[in-house]
Amino acid sequence: MDDKTLLERAHDARERAYAPYSGFCVGAALLAKSGEVYAGCNVENASYGATNCAERTAFFKAVSEGEREFSKIAIVGGKDCEAAYCPPCGICRQVMREFCNPKEFYIVLEDGDGGVKKFLLGELLPEGFGPENL
Repeated sequence: MDDKTLLERAHDARERAYAPYSGFCVGAALLAKSGEVYAGCNVENASYGATNCAERTAFFKAVSEGEREFSKIAIVGGKDCEAAYCPPCGICRQVMREFCNPKEFYIVLEDGDGGVKKFLLGELLPEGFGPENL
């Protein structure tokens, strides 16, 4: 699947975000190596620590359906559903590292100006701790 199509799926997911406190809506579309796409949105909670990011929502949905190998994820987000540069938080990067090879897994982001930035996970999480460290 091309990056543009995956970003469109992330936009669709963002429409379902539950963000009554911050107004910062995020959508993610995760491409499994099987070809299946798993969408996720952020789900806020009055107890902020219980909030779940869009990226983790997508990963947890995929893993709960039996997926374990992934190619890339597209992420879109912004305040009041406006386009903004929205890289994944550290916790989401660590979840990605659990299931993805940092030299092969891509993170596709809109730059907030209609452009796209694309990174390998290893670029956003250098020297990451993974299963092979245990």
